[in-house]
Amino acid sequence: VQLQAYGGGLVQAGGFLRLSCTASGRTYGSYDMGWFRQAPGKEREFVAAISSSGGIIWYADSVKGRFTISRDNAKNTVYLQMNSLKPEDTAVYYCAASQFLYSGNNANTRAYDFWGQGTLVTVSS
Repeated sequence: VQLQAYGGGLVQAGGFLRLSCTASGRTYGSYDMGWFRQAPGKEREFVAAISSSGGIIWYADSVKGRFTISRDNAKNTVYLQMNSLKPEDTAVYYCAASQFLYSGNNANTRAYDFWGQGTLVTVSS
């Protein structure tokens, strides 16, 4: 599976962006998907994840209530709608695919098998 993330950009605090991640490969619909982010000088951190059917979703506490993850398997795409953005949301955002996620591993980068190249989100104050 090859992943291509896009939709990043510069936005003011309080604004919104929608990130998209498109996957190649006929087996996309069988993968659980996640979004991570990495700010300069910091480790990559979990943002959100969604099961292959879309029926199970996890969020990091820092984005709960502001970000929404969704997917459209017909379009091989997973989305991250980001509202009420804060300067601390500034980071490179990565999408990733996993063969199996559960509540015990969804935030662990080692649970993911494929990674996209990242898209930069900058939130100005």
